[in-house]
Amino acid sequence: MSQPMTAADVLSDAFSRVRELVAETLDDLTADQLAHRPDPEANSIGWLIWHLTRVQDDHVAGVAGTEQVWTAEGYFERFGLPFEASAIGYGQRSDEVGAVRPSSPELLISYHEAVCRRSLQFVSGLTEADLGRVVDERWEPPVTLGVRLISVISDDLQHVGQAAYLRGLIR
Repeated sequence: MSQPMTAADVLSDAFSRVRELVAETLDDLTADQLAHRPDPEANSIGWLIWHLTRVQDDHVAGVAGTEQVWTAEGYFERFGLPFEASAIGYGQRSDEVGAVRPSSPELLISYHEAVCRRSLQFVSGLTEADLGRVVDERWEPPVTLGVRLISVISDDLQHVGQAAYLRGLIR
């Protein structure tokens, strides 16, 4: 008989699935394909993967009380984007979306892998009781740790699905 899954197991599985989908979506793409926008107002694959990774990095670091991988491991400098280090893509204008032009899929994969490792490390120590901790009182009702993590996973899955769709259009 198998052991029942814990909350940490479920969250780890979800973040790992996002990691796998990111790698599959980026496999063998060129820098031009990463930057392709089917419409001048549309998001590119590069922007979608950068954004979903930035959101995960920002939100998990926020609830874990750690520095983001983006700055702690030098990805802010490696990407060389014309934004503040705190930018995660939320509310960006079309010209800002267009400025996200990763040099290679490997750079995006490397950043996402580092963020995923940090996320898995954090969630591996969580218990069911931890998920009820309030992490953001700016909302009504206040946001708990469990809700925040599921929100990140949901956002990640939506954006990687959009990126995979764009990959299909390009290919």
